[in-house]
Amino acid sequence: MTAVGNRRVLYTVEETAQILTISRWKVFDLIRLRELRSVKIGGLRRVPHSAIDEYITRLLSEAS
Repeated sequence: MTAVGNRRVLYTVEETAQILTISRWKVFDLIRLRELRSVKIGGLRRVPHSAIDEYITRLLSEAS
């Protein structure tokens, strides 16, 4: 777990999928399509908390 204070900063693809209630494959698709930002640390893919918030905000604005 990567945290600043008590707040998580980075999530695994699996954790991101759980947060968004989608499959891990869909998370990889969103990353590939550049709809969801991510970073690579060595061979590991991580999704910043801010990227999840931005993605949800974009979905909500498109829905209105």
